Amino acid sequence: MGVVIVGSMAFDTIHTPFDKRERVIGGSCIYASIAASLFDRTGIVGVIGDDFTEDHLKTLKERSIDTDGVIREKGKSFFWEGKYHLDMNTRDTITTELNVFENFDPVIPESYKKIPYLFLANIDPPLQLKVLESMEKPGFVLCDTMNLWIDIKKDELKKVFSKVDCVVLNDEEIRQFTGKPNLLQGAREIQKTGPAYVIIKKGEHGASILGPGSFYFSAPSYPVEGVIDPTGAGDSFAGAFIGYMAAKNKNSDTDIIKKALVYGNAVASFTVEGFSIERLEQVSMRKIEGRIEAIRKISEF
Repeated sequence: MGVVIVGSMAFDTIHTPFDKRERVIGGSCIYASIAASLFDRTGIVGVIGDDFTEDHLKTLKERSIDTDGVIREKGKSFFWEGKYHLDMNTRDTITTELNVFENFDPVIPESYKKIPYLFLANIDPPLQLKVLESMEKPGFVLCDTMNLWIDIKKDELKKVFSKVDCVVLNDEEIRQFTGKPNLLQGAREIQKTGPAYVIIKKGEHGASILGPGSFYFSAPSYPVEGVIDPTGAGDSFAGAFIGYMAAKNKNSDTDIIKKALVYGNAVASFTVEGFSIERLEQVSMRKIEGRIEAIRKISEF
């Protein structure tokens, strides 16, 4: 097993301008682990309630995703309900119910502690720090966060950033964290806090990554004409990125990092084509390679 993912496991109710789904499986652990498992063996750490059935876990186990780090607590699982606007890039949160996730205290199984690749999905920064302290010198750590933690726990988040290799943020989060209107300047400021690499997520427009020295790479996304549900696209991107890195096991190889970014874009493009994980479940390496080739063609000149 090459990847450990720590994050949320949830149910989502999703409204779009065209359709609606109620209580479908979601959460950063779910999306990221399915994406990562396309490339390497993956283990997850999360918490679920009584309503998260064995059939839901079967979806993960069928993909050889190890669930030894999943704790079941009495009560309901984390629940989120949101409504997307017509552009499918902006959304309003209708309901957030933390439930058992409110007291989530990640416990890393002994069998996970020496696994070299770690993705810290969007959870409370002190919990991210606890996970880092529990691991035994991981080779590459990818970290995600959100506006809330930047707003109320920026000092703790800086400590997390000082201990990871790569952070993944969108435009708004970079500007909020640094106060810099220019994204490249903002990413360089974040590098000064510790991470060698900063990924700038740009949704339907792809992603960019900055690294040591003058390293910079940007790749477009696969052009999806029928976006159904953007939920989980960022986590799918991150899972595929860290999964590809783990499969190649070459942390400082810039060519591998570039390819990992493109594979992340390709896998995320499948996620948005269906509600929840229904499209992600159907992905194969053959289909991924087809989109990689398409991305290559549209970015050549």
